[in-house]
Amino acid sequence: MFESFTQERIDTGEVEINLRRGGSGPPLLLLHGYPQTHVMWHGVAPLLAQNFTVVCADLRGYGNSSKPLGEADHSSYSKRAMAADMVRVMEHLGYTSFRVAGHDRGGRVTHRLCLDWPYHVERAAVLDIVPTHKVFATTNQAVSTGYYHWFFLIQPNGLPERMIGQDPDYYLQEKLARWSALKQNFAPEAVEAYQRAFRDPACIHATCEDYRAAASIDLEHDEADLQKKIGCPLLVLWGLRGLMHENYDVPATWRERASDVTAKGIDCGHFIPEERPLETLDALSNFFAE
Repeated sequence: MFESFTQERIDTGEVEINLRRGGSGPPLLLLHGYPQTHVMWHGVAPLLAQNFTVVCADLRGYGNSSKPLGEADHSSYSKRAMAADMVRVMEHLGYTSFRVAGHDRGGRVTHRLCLDWPYHVERAAVLDIVPTHKVFATTNQAVSTGYYHWFFLIQPNGLPERMIGQDPDYYLQEKLARWSALKQNFAPEAVEAYQRAFRDPACIHATCEDYRAAASIDLEHDEADLQKKIGCPLLVLWGLRGLMHENYDVPATWRERASDVTAKGIDCGHFIPEERPLETLDALSNFFAE
């Protein structure tokens, strides 16, 4: 995977971000979700690199990027901090403006990027999410059962870290199976990369902090920006066999938060780029080529 890409590690001043970069053309940043790494883009990135300079980054706390200890207010894993990481990475690579697509947690970082750094983001795509504030404001029994980890991972005193750490491979594989509709579509090399990263106790802690931030400081930031809309063109992709589709009108939800929305449901579960790589490639290529 990523044979034509170079691997780099960039110091942002706060953390070091691991990434792979390849291709030529306009810069396109790809951000992964939980509990994965940048490797989740393996079926899409090499083909996008035919027309774009593709940057696949590990978010802070994930993969081979730095994993700082969580602060008392969880600010070190706020989406604001994660978004700023990516701006600094892209500036280091020579790009003052760029396109960005984010899946799951990476989509939440993308949302914050669009709000905090509007002049840096030319076009954006979010995959299989609705805004964090919307989820917490409208959670019902179905959402809290399907996405129970939102409430498990935010528990204090190292409780989830200790429990996940007893068998991280099982925990990760359960998540992949629970949220996918086309389970045969996970490449063994990708699953191995996710397991290797997730066996690190620092990664388990960091990913818990990601969710703790979502339930605290991220909500404060989101509430302050409820009247602020994403100004750039936004592509919304979601799985027609996933929890988001079952519980939300996904495009309508994003039209409340963005001025220019293109929306497309895809016949798969949560892990869109791995379950339906060609459909994902087609949607992203057409949208980002404009």
